[in-house]
Amino acid sequence: MRTELISGTAIAAALVFASSAAWAQDDCENRGALDPMYCDADGNLVADAPEDESALRDPGTLVFAYTPVEDPAIYEDIWTPFIDHLEEVTGKDVQFFAVQSNSAQVEAMRSGRLHIAGFSTGPTPFAVNLAGAVPFALMGSDDGRFGYTLQVYTQADSDIQEMSDLAGKRVAHTSPTSNSGNQAPRALFPDLGVVPDEDYEVTYSGSHDQSMLGVVAGDYDAAPVASEVVDRMAERGLYDAEDVRIVWESEPFPTTSYTYAHDLAPELKDKIEEAFFSFDFEGTALGEEFAGVTKFIPITYEDQWAVIRQIQQANGVEYTPQGLAAE
Repeated sequence: MRTELISGTAIAAALVFASSAAWAQDDCENRGALDPMYCDADGNLVADAPEDESALRDPGTLVFAYTPVEDPAIYEDIWTPFIDHLEEVTGKDVQFFAVQSNSAQVEAMRSGRLHIAGFSTGPTPFAVNLAGAVPFALMGSDDGRFGYTLQVYTQADSDIQEMSDLAGKRVAHTSPTSNSGNQAPRALFPDLGVVPDEDYEVTYSGSHDQSMLGVVAGDYDAAPVASEVVDRMAERGLYDAEDVRIVWESEPFPTTSYTYAHDLAPELKDKIEEAFFSFDFEGTALGEEFAGVTKFIPITYEDQWAVIRQIQQANGVEYTPQGLAAE
């Protein structure tokens, strides 16, 4: 297994989105929100595989990337048991790419450099519509449950007791495309008595861990963050749970989507799915990192991401290169 780094700055410079007009499928009658280079004849909201078999890809080395995290080096080790299993099932070498931003990850799949990826909740629709990503799995439990919640944290001794108390405070969001870190708060907070960018000025921290550490340090009065991220931070001792408290928590959202590129050969897609669904988390670093997760479970973008699309629609999100660049 080889490891490389997908740099947000380098990719942005080297992999500017190709002209959609040049790549457009002019004979496509249905593509919905998909970029013109893709088609969705069956109406399931994801890109169809190319009809021309010569356009299908069966690379000798598969490239896998997990969503941008606070410490890519740690996650390289955590994913090693799964990467080994993926190599065994597919018969391919697998290269782990550490990514520094959501936009770099989307651009890498669109360019053909990335074959399999875990995309964060909010960026998943961008990956689907701009990069031809096809979500097929989520991490879940034996009973089929999955997901995470949006939690709003403040300091333990803060005077913030309810959501309306955020007015006039220093509140950190993560990034524009983040679901729990920005888009869900913008869609849900007004009904709770506070409107982002009106009742408080939004400051983007860059990531969930930076938001949480900023709250702990007192740089921010509060922050909306993803429960799964802060739980893992607590388990690694990155902050003391007694120093903070939760002001509000949402209903569960779907977590990271695991996807493959739409133009991979069908037999290869089947092998990739087999690798995911046959992986045993027990006793692995991956199982230890994601407490409560026991397996990958099958999902569809059409069904499991409906609530996320609704939130993003409420935020006026458009799945365009310009929308992605705003991240």
